[in-house]
Amino acid sequence: MDSEINSNSVLQQALNTLETDRKKIAETYKTCYILFGLAIVLLAIGFLINFPSIGFIGFAISALIALIMHFKIDGDVRAYKAVYKTNVVGPALKQINETLSITPQSGLPEYEFISSELFTTEPDRYHTQDLIIGTADKTSFWFAEAHAEYKTETSTKNGTRTEWHTIFKGIVFVADFNKNFEVSTVVRPKDFGNTVGAWFSKNIFSFGNTDVVQLENTDFDNKFVTYSRNQIEARYILTPAMMERILNLNNKCDETISISFISSKMYIAFPLSHNYFEAPIHSSLLAPDLLTDDLSIVQFMQDIVQELDLNTRIWGKG
Repeated sequence: MDSEINSNSVLQQALNTLETDRKKIAETYKTCYILFGLAIVLLAIGFLINFPSIGFIGFAISALIALIMHFKIDGDVRAYKAVYKTNVVGPALKQINETLSITPQSGLPEYEFISSELFTTEPDRYHTQDLIIGTADKTSFWFAEAHAEYKTETSTKNGTRTEWHTIFKGIVFVADFNKNFEVSTVVRPKDFGNTVGAWFSKNIFSFGNTDVVQLENTDFDNKFVTYSRNQIEARYILTPAMMERILNLNNKCDETISISFISSKMYIAFPLSHNYFEAPIHSSLLAPDLLTDDLSIVQFMQDIVQELDLNTRIWGKG
């Protein structure tokens, strides 16, 4: 894959053009860091020679110049990152699958994040970006980065302290399952309840009205808990073959995934700490392995269609 990208003249031209912009931004940031360091040094010298006012003046001038430079370059940084995703990541995706496209400013809508029923807490703050859409044979799929948080407020002697806690950070994958499900079926990690016990005051998915589905795969039941309001449909979806495929998929991930089957869609949440598709600033765009990690995650997402055998249409949409 890397060799195909490195031999793509259009992509290399885009990288060469952006590399000039990257160097300018990196040099500006470097100058800002030096000026901030100088400001601290001048302040320290002022106190050492018993002329703190001179130290403050030097600190203020140097820090102000650094702040102005940092502020002025901010627009260039945003433009650089946007062009990188459009002119570099976008064409690179075509090396994997011609149908793939990226829309950097779009993502998984918050209402869909909530309605996926993968999470028990409704976000107080939600951010999503880098929507990638594609088709693998008969199956449409899309995925995006998402970061959802809830807040807690604690009264202290100094007022109210607000703290933010992560509900989920990673990639949410969605695929057409070619079946209109009568009810929702949700597969969560076995230790999910222990991890999020503090969240249940804001539940949006009521366990009280949902049955735990006991499945015949012991390994699957040891790893996951399955909830559904229709035991028969849940077992119809989670066939022995599907459970084995989900276990195999999960074994390829660093953290346990969550899956839901809602309406005619399948949702999979992959917890990840790394942000993908971001243009580097302090390292070269011309590195041969520049896109390796980003394209490997895209390939992984596309392979889910084959991994879970979604192109085998055993049902028709009713």
